Amino acid sequence: MSNHHESLEGFLRKRHSVSKLVVHLIFTTKYRCKLFDGQIIAQLRDAFGSAAAKLECEIIEMDGEQDHVHLLIAYPLKLGVSVMVNNLKSVSSRLLRQQNTHLRMQSKTGLLWSRSYFACSAGGATIETLKAYVLRQNTPE
Repeated sequence: MSNHHESLEGFLRKRHSVSKLVVHLIFTTKYRCKLFDGQIIAQLRDAFGSAAAKLECEIIEMDGEQDHVHLLIAYPLKLGVSVMVNNLKSVSSRLLRQQNTHLRMQSKTGLLWSRSYFACSAGGATIETLKAYVLRQNTPE
């Protein structure tokens, strides 16, 4: 294998593109209710994994606390972050409430997730590193 292809390890290769898009997501429970324990976090991990696979995403890491979860997800170019978030939240909410009927009673509204979320791009290089790389390009005369 050539050095060029080795440097593309971990990238998503399609016919007309090569990409590596990674996002850090945080979802909080509605009203920050403390609903999650270790068992529910494990169920969420499975639910997110199932939803992500259908979206052609990869869950790189996932964990959480009593009132929120963090996800680090690699996703394809064709998928918008908001579409991914809506899908992950709806699938996980439905599956979790099916497996844990008591959750509906513990939540004031019966809803699992807050409408809001945190999303931040994540990658291997800092913005400063990328800026320096772009500035080092040789502009043709």
